[in-house]
Amino acid sequence: MFLVLNAGSSSLKFSLFDEPAGDGGDPVLRHRGQIEGLLTGPHFIARDGAGARVEERRWPAGEALGHESATQFLLDWIAGATGGRRLLACGHRVVHGGRDFARPVRVDETVLGRLDALAPLAPLHQPHNLSPIRAVARFMPGLAQVACFDTAFHRTQPWEAETFAIPRRLTDQGIIRYGFHGLSYEYVAATMPALDAAARRVVVAHLGNGASLCAMADGSSVATTMGFTPIDGVPMGTRSGALDPGVILHLVNRAGMSGAEVEHMLLYESGLLGLSGVSSDMRALRAEAPRNPRAAEAIRLFGYRIVQAIGALAASLRGLDALVFTAGIGENDAALREEVCGTLHWLGIRLDKTANERGAAGTLGARITLPAPASAWVVPTNEELMIARHTRDVLAR
Repeated sequence: MFLVLNAGSSSLKFSLFDEPAGDGGDPVLRHRGQIEGLLTGPHFIARDGAGARVEERRWPAGEALGHESATQFLLDWIAGATGGRRLLACGHRVVHGGRDFARPVRVDETVLGRLDALAPLAPLHQPHNLSPIRAVARFMPGLAQVACFDTAFHRTQPWEAETFAIPRRLTDQGIIRYGFHGLSYEYVAATMPALDAAARRVVVAHLGNGASLCAMADGSSVATTMGFTPIDGVPMGTRSGALDPGVILHLVNRAGMSGAEVEHMLLYESGLLGLSGVSSDMRALRAEAPRNPRAAEAIRLFGYRIVQAIGALAASLRGLDALVFTAGIGENDAALREEVCGTLHWLGIRLDKTANERGAAGTLGARITLPAPASAWVVPTNEELMIARHTRDVLAR
């Protein structure tokens, strides 16, 4: 069995995969679930591969559970739920791999130290991603662990796509556009040939609480909206997205804000939450929009910036064969997909409203456009399966 862990600031998601029967094929999902609310009242839920709930537990409100304790609980639960079957390896989502890690790697102390050094570039994610690695090493010291990076997929980008127009000495120090959500994009890249083998120029919109877009040529990243950190690009749930650097200079030099205060604002107080004053959740904004102009404006600006990004990325591809929506908002918000696609006739997209409303629930992916020069798709992402594939491949090297 392969265990996949994805740690956030207050949650620990897991997936457990069996090796397929016979030769070849993907790892088979056995269990998945999460412990959420680690700091305020932990809640554990586990489901089988078909989605049926198999176990649930709640801790008292106000009780905290650190990542180490959560990992230990999870390992104990897996041992009981599987009759003590042996784990072959544990794969982890790690947001930042820097310049050095362009593919998944087996983790040792040297690798862990290099990943620690990248924490300032992704402070929302990196420290939490690394905590379960240390916990697994403590509780199961002989278990192989594999780090899979959200930045690795974008290392195929050309120099001009990843380089800022700043002094070369800073570029040489690693201040470049790294890009993120790479595991999601990699899954979509691997899936698209089965949906539309002729689509060579593809823009993927990974739209969730964190949001970015990526231009792919023949399945490889050539440009993306996130840059040096996961703040850049389109607005997100609480992150600002792209911002004139002069705004930051003004806030620090003239408005009296410290660097730490600006950082907190850009990470936690901006995006859909900052625009609406209501919520970072698109579902809440949709419900509020009919009676709250600011909620409606936040949705409108989000869609506008996505359309802008699609245009820029299509230009980098010199055309567009397919547009893909994925992640929480991309997969579930038919209204946003309609708003975005409705502005893209010039790229050859013609929305099929019935197919768009239907989405792609339970399928590998679904086309939501009428026959036209370019197509649009909803493809449910599966980062956990991508990590399981990588973990198996690293063990086989």
